[in-house]
Amino acid sequence: MARVLFLGGLGRSGTTLVERLLGELPGVCALGEVVHLWQRDVRDDERCGCGARFSACEFWDAVGERAFGGWHQVDVYRVLALQRAVERTRYIPRLAASRLPEDHVALIEEYAGYYASIYEAAAAVSGAEVVVDSSKHSALAHCLRWWPGLDLRVVHVVRDARGVAYSWTKTVVRPEAEVPAEMTRYSPARSALLWNAHNAAFGLLRRRGVPVRRIRYEEFVNDPRTGLLDLAAFAGLDVAVSDLKFIDGEEAELRFGHSAAGNPMRFTVGRVPLRRDDAWRDAFAPAQRRLVGTVCAPLLRAYGYPLRSRRLP
Repeated sequence: MARVLFLGGLGRSGTTLVERLLGELPGVCALGEVVHLWQRDVRDDERCGCGARFSACEFWDAVGERAFGGWHQVDVYRVLALQRAVERTRYIPRLAASRLPEDHVALIEEYAGYYASIYEAAAAVSGAEVVVDSSKHSALAHCLRWWPGLDLRVVHVVRDARGVAYSWTKTVVRPEAEVPAEMTRYSPARSALLWNAHNAAFGLLRRRGVPVRRIRYEEFVNDPRTGLLDLAAFAGLDVAVSDLKFIDGEEAELRFGHSAAGNPMRFTVGRVPLRRDDAWRDAFAPAQRRLVGTVCAPLLRAYGYPLRSRRLP
């Protein structure tokens, strides 16, 4: 079974950048947000990170053939029904339990088994030691821990809640869809509640014995080389400084990948800047910034963020 590096946290926390940089390391295959593969790719045939439609991508075609005998063999509506039944944020307290009724465990294992098959097949097709799933969903990570034998290692990516909340208010177009559509937007109050819930859920996962490494987006972007070496060691990879030549100062050279879904940045190829996005400090309305800071204060303190948002951590 392949080692799985699961990137978790609330969306707009920088997980796509972390995934893209990890995907440049030897022995790593970055898969994007696999949680959305069933609907957006298998059902709706949206574009892979390489630019091709999912059905025309040779990599995903080979993965589907090895995992299931072809994607046509997957009952996508069964997978989506299982997702609704077991993988919801509100189910996390139940998923974090040490014991569950056998019939419920059977549903969780059936659902997690689809992911395990994809991870194994992707590792075999790519020849990678580690596959990266940037699904982020804390409930999915809790489901995966129930799959026997899965070597699951979670990277908990946190970003200042006020920066996350501001990002969720912006309009972002999803270019991969057949008909261009906008990504979901949240109000600052809803973002704050989700930020608390998702980040706290990864603390529960650690208590259940799953290896969890927390990183702060701001620190990672300030020193991506050190951050990547640390994550590579956490994933059990032997990566040397010479393997990081794709990072040059405040830029990185990215190749195309095969991410199934995620932020539009997954389509970016070539040189990209490695600079932290602090636009929220000036652009976020003060009242909304204070609201988010108040709601998220306990975890902001726990993660080392100053409550006076004008001060850089």
